[in-house]
Amino acid sequence: MKIELLHHLFLKCNAISTDTRKVTENNLFFALSGDNFNGNKFTEEALKKGAKYAVIDDDRYYTSKNTILVENSLKTLQELATYHRTYLGLKIIALTGSNGKTTTKELINTTLSQHYNTTATIGNLNNHIGVPLTLLSMKKDTEIGIVEMGANHQKEIEFLCTIAKPDYGYITNFGKAHLEGFGGIKGVIKGKSELYNYLINNNKPIFLNADDPIQKEKLSTHIKKFGFSKTDTNYYKIDFIEASPFVAFNVENQTIKSNLIGEYNFANLCAATIIGKHFNVQIKAIKTAIEAYIPTNNRSQIIEKESNRIILDAYNANPSSMEVALKNFSNQKAIKKTAILGDMFELGDAAESEHLAIAKLANNLNIDTIILVGEHFFKVKIESKKVRQFNSFESFKTSFTSIQYNSILIKGSRGMALERTLELL
Repeated sequence: MKIELLHHLFLKCNAISTDTRKVTENNLFFALSGDNFNGNKFTEEALKKGAKYAVIDDDRYYTSKNTILVENSLKTLQELATYHRTYLGLKIIALTGSNGKTTTKELINTTLSQHYNTTATIGNLNNHIGVPLTLLSMKKDTEIGIVEMGANHQKEIEFLCTIAKPDYGYITNFGKAHLEGFGGIKGVIKGKSELYNYLINNNKPIFLNADDPIQKEKLSTHIKKFGFSKTDTNYYKIDFIEASPFVAFNVENQTIKSNLIGEYNFANLCAATIIGKHFNVQIKAIKTAIEAYIPTNNRSQIIEKESNRIILDAYNANPSSMEVALKNFSNQKAIKKTAILGDMFELGDAAESEHLAIAKLANNLNIDTIILVGEHFFKVKIESKKVRQFNSFESFKTSFTSIQYNSILIKGSRGMALERTLELL
């Protein structure tokens, strides 16, 4: 079936679904398959649950005129997303980076939505399936789309750009994330820079943190760039005030007080500010948006529980984000501080050295107790009365004793699910 005709049918549906557990009336169901499952097997179930049409790529599951047979369901989903994005003719802002993507995306969305109808990536639907689903969630009244792009290997961002065809882009930073897939920090920089390359090759505008030397160097010859800086007067000036613990900053004689902790969130807030300014959102509206934004989903959340004040930052972790989180935590004023740290994943051959470096850093900072959880942290050899090590969350849970009157940092990779610690406190 031609994409034009499939798009015509898509417009008759209310949403895309790839999971029969979430199918609702009038959905367009895509049967996606992977190494260990065949989505085509659920075609009949999807139609019975109310899906208007089902796109399949295995003719054994063709059941009726409501079943659309294609060569490859995933490729068709991606092509449909690109067609829909072009059909709508809206502006797309893409962003990627090692840390802070989702927080920055949400800040940009809340800022731009003060003046525009926006649609942004939900959660972390930022891969080869999530990006198409994000694009297909955009409606005729959407004026600006904000698309988060994640990657753990080379050429992935490049491919996502061919699907989303962004008009603008921003890279939060280049850090030690997914080192195994990218092949080291140089590979991370090369992989994330694929967004820059796409925009430069297509003569599209780029937003940048002019205080990041990597970004500044890579975009030195690109004319269409809009940056922010604390010191470089060639760019939009934003002054950092404090992060004790929440970030406050000054722009155009307006003091903006956020609900985000840590100076590392300053750049994320600046990005949302400059993008809002570029799209003619008034600074007072930007202030209103940022001050109303409260982080959720285990990202830098402040939780008061019993006598403890908890910084829950357990959505994900890598050496770069762990370092800035620990340094920020160390600088906070508190009677006693406890850091509960979980393993960092996808580090490949660097796993041993990076976990040791983080353990040593935490031990040398102004933190009273350090609890290391996970197989990687358990292997770390460090002699310190401050440090306790557990090879799994279960062993940590079994040995747990109460913590009272503490400031507590909880941080680890998603697979560690350290938010479970809240049940123990």
